[in-house]
Amino acid sequence: MASSDKGKSAVSAQAETSPDGLGAPVARVELSGMTIHNVTREEVFALIEERIAKRQPGYIVTPNVNHLCRYQRDAEFREAYRKSFLVLADGVPLLWASRLLGTPLREKLSGSDLVVWLPERFADKGRSFFLLGAAEGVADAAAKELRRRHPNIVIAGTYSPPMGFENDPAEVAETARRVREARPDFCFVAFGVPKQELWMREHCQTCGVPVMLGIGASLDFLAGTLKRAPRWMQRVGLEWVWRIGSEPRRLLGRYLADGCVFLSLLWRAFRKRRACRPT
Repeated sequence: MASSDKGKSAVSAQAETSPDGLGAPVARVELSGMTIHNVTREEVFALIEERIAKRQPGYIVTPNVNHLCRYQRDAEFREAYRKSFLVLADGVPLLWASRLLGTPLREKLSGSDLVVWLPERFADKGRSFFLLGAAEGVADAAAKELRRRHPNIVIAGTYSPPMGFENDPAEVAETARRVREARPDFCFVAFGVPKQELWMREHCQTCGVPVMLGIGASLDFLAGTLKRAPRWMQRVGLEWVWRIGSEPRRLLGRYLADGCVFLSLLWRAFRKRRACRPT
């Protein structure tokens, strides 16, 4: 299970055997009610290999500050997280928070990195990829870039459903049909938050894809329609500054609001941890 019940401690670290088929016990860290799997890149690859071998459908979510804030107020979003098989920290602020609270996450594993790492690891093994979402033409451009980087990669398909497709039952069914009939090993879902998480929750089992991954704007990064922050900004936790500079009208207000909520959550969790310490 990818998340704990509300009554549990705000901060904890433990190992569990996942009912979603992760196999060996997997370490977890809990931040403000959200459970994050405390794994390395290599451990993620091993878990994915096992899942593909079993052809067991499931999906991965990659929380950042915005996800953590939405998780507090959106019941459907929480349920989507609970039904995922891996929750991987996307964002240096979550790593900072986990260290401050005494349960450090070992590695940042963002969706934007995974869309690069997974083809690097699995393309030459014959694993197939479906690119779903983003604006018209972006998925095709991203597929072209992946083929340039990995000549042996199998692109099972691409599809960019029209804006607002989630309100059209026929288009929802058509989107799921395309993925299901392509039978990919991986499906990168670029609908944005929370649409991609809710879509994966609803359709991962019927589509039968072993690894769906919500990736936000990452197809745009691959296609070159958006430029990702320089690596030094990613490393020091300033990628959000770059994103605001790239899309100020869309992101500035959201990032400011989320930052305030995040600091409030962090302060409450820190106070709770101090109160629980033996005197």
